Amino acid sequence: MNLEEKNKIVGGTLYVVATPIGNLADLSERAIKTLSEVDFIAAEDTRNTLRLLGALNISKSLVSYHDHNRREAGERIVARLGEGESCALVTDAGTPAISDPGEDLVVLCAERGIPVTSVPGACAFVTALTLSALPTARFVFEGFLPVKSKERRERLGTLQKEERTFILHEAPHKLKTTLCDLRECLGADRRISLCRELTKLNEEVVRTTLGEAVDFYSEHEPRGEYVLVIDGKANVDNENKNDMTPTEAIAYYESSGMTKKDAIKAAAKLLGLPKNEVYKYTVND
Repeated sequence: MNLEEKNKIVGGTLYVVATPIGNLADLSERAIKTLSEVDFIAAEDTRNTLRLLGALNISKSLVSYHDHNRREAGERIVARLGEGESCALVTDAGTPAISDPGEDLVVLCAERGIPVTSVPGACAFVTALTLSALPTARFVFEGFLPVKSKERRERLGTLQKEERTFILHEAPHKLKTTLCDLRECLGADRRISLCRELTKLNEEVVRTTLGEAVDFYSEHEPRGEYVLVIDGKANVDNENKNDMTPTEAIAYYESSGMTKKDAIKAAAKLLGLPKNEVYKYTVND
């Protein structure tokens, strides 16, 4: 199959199309082609999508698909797909189905045997992670923290033990409360990168600690949507791990999910020893 055939729009298929998170130039040629050629577009907010299509000189039939109508609208979309039409699913910005009702539509299509394919592109949490200057080898995306107090406490309790870098989304009017909750749970010295206006003219990445972030925003009003990238517990505990024996270090990394080979490499790096020397401690295992 050549590239042209591979990029051909196929009837009865749902296309999950990533849109820019700020900079229109980040929209791929394939995404533009898909938006131009599908039979209709399912959009989180049709007004925002109309502005995007207008900038691209694309005229296309739109249907509304969002958090409050996902069940009814999903059934209508799937019915049209079943009749052989093609549909592009878009969110207001970034990749659909990530902390987004598009997840339900993809599940519904999978259950009904309807083909789903991705037209990848911008994703806010991945962009923020790459700019954070925090460890990226192992991370977890948590989306928005729960609003209800009991669920929020439980989630924060889980994050207190999280060893991987973790990522949250937060709205500006809730940022101060969330930073205070995180400081209380994780400690004032925990590192955090606060990312806003990503890929836009006023893009800002603030690399600081939770304590300093709380102090700063007590005097400055948050603006724009935020992605918060927070250091995991394992990195905070590195000083204590420096006192481990090679056997203890290998066991520690294996317990976090690493293979034996990767655990040996990590232990050697942590302890400043040659890999061959650390490997000797596993020979009699």
